[in-house]
Amino acid sequence: MQGQQKTRWNSRFAFLMAMIGSAVGLGNIWRFNYVLYSQGGGAFLIPYITAIIVMGLPFLILEYGVGYHLRDSLSNILKRIKPYLEVVGWFILLIVFLILTYYLVIVGWDVIYLALSFFKGWGADPNMFFSNNIVVGGDDLNSITSFVLPMSLITILLWIVLWYTSCKSIDRIEKIVKSLIPLLFLLMAFIVFYSLTLPGHMIGLQALFRPKWELLSDPSIWVAAFGQVLFSLSMGLSIAITYASYLPDESEITGNVVAVAFSNSFFELFTAIGVFSILGYMSLQSGLPIDQLATSGAGLSFIVFPQVFNVMGNSAYILGPVFFLCIFFAGLTSLISLFETMRNALSMKFGFTRRKSSTILTIFGLVISLVYTTGSGSFILTIADAFLNNMALILGVILQAVIFGWMYGVEKLIPAINKNSKLKVGKTWTAVIKYILPVILSLLWICEVIDVITFDDINVLIIQIIIAAILIIAPIVLTKLPAKDENSTPKID
Repeated sequence: MQGQQKTRWNSRFAFLMAMIGSAVGLGNIWRFNYVLYSQGGGAFLIPYITAIIVMGLPFLILEYGVGYHLRDSLSNILKRIKPYLEVVGWFILLIVFLILTYYLVIVGWDVIYLALSFFKGWGADPNMFFSNNIVVGGDDLNSITSFVLPMSLITILLWIVLWYTSCKSIDRIEKIVKSLIPLLFLLMAFIVFYSLTLPGHMIGLQALFRPKWELLSDPSIWVAAFGQVLFSLSMGLSIAITYASYLPDESEITGNVVAVAFSNSFFELFTAIGVFSILGYMSLQSGLPIDQLATSGAGLSFIVFPQVFNVMGNSAYILGPVFFLCIFFAGLTSLISLFETMRNALSMKFGFTRRKSSTILTIFGLVISLVYTTGSGSFILTIADAFLNNMALILGVILQAVIFGWMYGVEKLIPAINKNSKLKVGKTWTAVIKYILPVILSLLWICEVIDVITFDDINVLIIQIIIAAILIIAPIVLTKLPAKDENSTPKID
C-alpha cells in the first residue's frame, strides 16, 4: 500500500492548519457575507449556528473518525465495506477532482488581479475589463475554440505549482500550510481593522447585521444556512478522511473538529465585517445603496472591489494587494487539499508513488482546466459549479451518511473517536448520522436539484450531460482497473 502507514503529520498544529486551509477558501471571502446579508442579516446567525451544531460538527466527526480509524482512501474504505461500493468512492473523488479543475482557474483570475492591484491595471471600468480580458465570451459555447492566453498560461503555472507542492512528501504540504494560514489570518485582520477606520463603514455593518426576524419562518433561510455550512466546511469531499488518516495514534478527534469548525466560522464572520465595512465606504462615496453594491462570487472580488479601490486613493495600493493575496492564500491551501485527496486515492489503489500519481493528476487536470480558459470558459464554469456542488456533491454526502451510518455501522467508530477525546460522542451523535442528517440533506438536495434543472438552455443541458457522463463512466473505469494488490484492501468486519 505504498507506505501509507508511514505518512504522518509531524504535529497537531500542522494538521489543524491543513484542515483549516481546506475549509477556509474562496467561499468564506466572497460567499458567506452575501448570504448573511441577503438571508436575514443578524437573524441568519440562528440557523447558521444550528446548521453547524446539527450537521457540520457531527459529519466532520464522522469523516475524521473514518479516516483516523480506517486509515485508507475513501474508495478503498468503501470497497472494504462492500466491494460494489468502491464505485461510490470514485464517484465522490471525481466530484472533488472536477471541482479542483475549475477552482484552480478562479485562483488564476486572482493571480492576475493581484498583479494588477499594484497599479490599478483594471482601468476605470472593472466590469468591462473582467468581461473583455479575463473571461471573454458570451453565454454560449461559440467561443470554446479560442483561448484567453494570459489565463491559459497562469493555469499551466498553477498546475506546476500544485504538482511541485504535492509530488514529494507531506512535509512540503506541512511547511506551506503552517506558513500561509497564520499569514492569511494576519492579512485579513489588517483588512478588517483598516476597513473599520473608513468613513461610512457603519453603513455597511448596519446593512449586514440588521436582523430580519420575520425571515426565520421562511424555509429558504434554513436551506441557505445548511447549504453554507455544507460548502464552507468542505463536507463530504473526503479531505477530512484523507488528512485524518495521517494523524498519529494519540490524536484527539472531537477537539480537532471543534477547532477547525470554530476557526472557519470565525474567519468568514470576521471577513464579512471587513467586506461590508468597505462596501459601506463605497456606498458613502458613490451615493449608491448597499443592495446595489453587495454581490457574491467573482463579481464581488473582481468587479465591485476594484471599483472600490478606484475611488479609495493611494491607500488602495496597499489594501488591494493584501485583499487579493488573501484570496490567493485561501485558494491555494484549498487546492492543495483537493489535490491530495485524489492523489492519495490513486496511490492507495494502484501503488503509485506520490510523484507518479501527482503527475497523472496534473496532466488530466490541466487538460480539463484549459477548457475553462477559453472564451466560453466562464459560461461552462458557472454551470459546472452549480451542477457539481448543488447536485452531485450533496448526493455524495447523503450516500456517505447512509453507508457509514447503516451499512458499516457508525457505532463501530465511537471507541476510536472517544479514545483520546475530552468531548465524547454516543447515542445522540449516532442518531444524527443515521437519521437526522440523511433527511436534512435529502431535503436540501431536492431544493438544489429543482434550482439546477430549471434551466432550459440547450447549451446548459449539453454541459450537464457531459459532466454527468464523466461522473458515471470514470468511476466505473477506475473501479474495474485492477489494484496493485487486491489483498491490500481487506474487508472490514
